[in-house]
Amino acid sequence: MRVLVLHSDVPADAPADEQDTLATARAVADALRQRGHEAMLAPFLPSPQAFHEAVKRANPDAVFNMVESVFGLGQFAPVACQMLEIANIPFTGNLGAAMAVAGDKPLAKGLLRSVGLPTPDWAEPPEWRGLADDCPYIVKHATEDASVGLDDGSVLSGRQAVAARAESCAAKYGGRWFAERYVEGREFNIAILEEDGAPRVLPLAEMRFEKWPDGRPKIVGYVAKWHEDSMEAMQTVRAFGLERTEPQLAQTLRQCCERAWKLFGLSGFARVDFRVDAAGNPLILEINPNPGLEPGAGFAAAAREAGLDYPQTVERILKAALRRAGR
Repeated sequence: MRVLVLHSDVPADAPADEQDTLATARAVADALRQRGHEAMLAPFLPSPQAFHEAVKRANPDAVFNMVESVFGLGQFAPVACQMLEIANIPFTGNLGAAMAVAGDKPLAKGLLRSVGLPTPDWAEPPEWRGLADDCPYIVKHATEDASVGLDDGSVLSGRQAVAARAESCAAKYGGRWFAERYVEGREFNIAILEEDGAPRVLPLAEMRFEKWPDGRPKIVGYVAKWHEDSMEAMQTVRAFGLERTEPQLAQTLRQCCERAWKLFGLSGFARVDFRVDAAGNPLILEINPNPGLEPGAGFAAAAREAGLDYPQTVERILKAALRRAGR
């Protein structure tokens, strides 16, 4: 097949999380070629005329959608999906509506709570309704991922401190910010891959904070995610095997993932992030409808644990897109 790998239009001076998109797009193209496809790369240009001209030149049978941001913002990534939908071209990953809803963290949390799926309490400005002064919160961007703005100072207590942090982050990074109850516990990043029209929960990955300094919040912040030589990155270790050691917890996590997949109408691939509190209760932190596919990151690691090499994983994602398009 002729497959166009469509990626974010990343400038040369973009931060590390955006530059990573280009390396991943090249890796996906190489994987497609290893599977016998003809693969081309092109940046997504949010101009209808430029977009249609680029697609016409490539003349693809399908598009592997690697657009993680538009104008440098993840919240605009659904625009690429919507333009591909209008053009009636089979493309990988989630549809625009699912991307937009699942990618809005407070909105997604409200939907999770409405169907009884567990998620930590949260509060939003300006009222900060329900925010308790006697417990810690983590201040997050409402619509951006890649751990934007997350560091030790993100975890704090008290309405005044939370409001001040959200205000300063909004001034520095832009966008909406909210506060989520900080759960001191274990973290799981669980990959889901569509197979034959149904979600397959891949082996469950736990992020362990090994030899973590006392008093520091255990979070996968921006430094841990994007600065590979940092203490935070080296001491945040991915581990598998929960299905063998704690089968009941593993079953609960899988069931939550499957219900979330159905709730948001997800397709192709996604990731669900959890914290498990001291009592063993799983809580959904976020739904990621567009997780990173770089060969060394979590989704590919979970696929390898399931017996799928990188080209096979890429092929499965492409196959799901073709199935959705009826091809």
